[in-house]
Amino acid sequence: MNRIRSRLVLFLRSAAVFAVGGCCQPAAGGEVIRGAGASFPAPVYAAWSKDYERVSGVKVSYDAVGSGAGIERIRKREVEFGASDAPLAASELAASGLLQFPAVIGGVVPVINIGGIKPGQLRLNGALLAAIYLGRIRKWSDASIAALNPTLVLPNTNITVVYRNDSSGSSLLWTDYLSHSSSAWKESIGASLAPKWPIGVGGNGNEGVASYVQRTRFAIGYVEYAFARKHRLSDVALLNRSGRFVHAGRDAFLAAALAADWSDLAGVGQLPTDLPGVESWPIAGTSFILIAQPTEHREKTLAVLHFFDWALRQGEPITRSLDYSPVPPVAVDQLPALWRTLRDDAGMPMWP
Repeated sequence: MNRIRSRLVLFLRSAAVFAVGGCCQPAAGGEVIRGAGASFPAPVYAAWSKDYERVSGVKVSYDAVGSGAGIERIRKREVEFGASDAPLAASELAASGLLQFPAVIGGVVPVINIGGIKPGQLRLNGALLAAIYLGRIRKWSDASIAALNPTLVLPNTNITVVYRNDSSGSSLLWTDYLSHSSSAWKESIGASLAPKWPIGVGGNGNEGVASYVQRTRFAIGYVEYAFARKHRLSDVALLNRSGRFVHAGRDAFLAAALAADWSDLAGVGQLPTDLPGVESWPIAGTSFILIAQPTEHREKTLAVLHFFDWALRQGEPITRSLDYSPVPPVAVDQLPALWRTLRDDAGMPMWP
């Protein structure tokens, strides 16, 4: 545990030093750049945008429509950037003329609405969550839940299952975790942006799921951690790969990120669920930005790159304040070389 904590401290210190480093000059004030996609990172993008407009005069408009819709909009060139929690494979990027890079790390958390149970008090594991979402466990008083929570008085009431209606990277992370935790889930449902849910009710976006759980007694859902905080929902402690019950939060997401391999940014994919480490959150994930290449509008694309260059370097305190984890410096250091592969319609490099 002390070794992990030391790594966390060293990472945060290095990130803080890195954040004061140089950043290319932003585009001229008065511009508007448009993005759309994942709701997972929407709170941090909104906070970055507010501060960036103050310092640069450039407005960033972001529509949190879900990863699937964000991918579709950038493919159709309807926005200057897309955002997805499900990274595209190299073949998909090439076919759509897109470049992708990581922007922020967060965590998907189970949230509940049971009176008297505070955040982090209820303990669950992946196998129980899969059984609940398969409809095999239907009451909160089920013996298997009670066995993990001997000090809690659980109500003898039906569980209302809430899921994402829209095509979602959060759903992909959630169902991937359930697939790793339960052979029954893997064989019958699997991991997907838009799974065929066997039971439950749907909400649109993280906001929709959080709102549904908030107003429905005895409900359970899954949302990005920032939405659990915003709606004052009780999140669940989860058993991680190291056999420890961990609470959601920035340090747990960071511990998972530090367990991942960031050595090849061009080939980096989504963080695997249930990464090793005693403090790692089992359902941590990365949100990615998608940019068209070759670009048809050089100045707009440059404005997007300037924004994310500023956000990933100067916006790190904002990221941490919202309980997201910043992208590790080893990945951020690789961005200039990746961005230099972008070309405009005249074949000229987009980034110096």
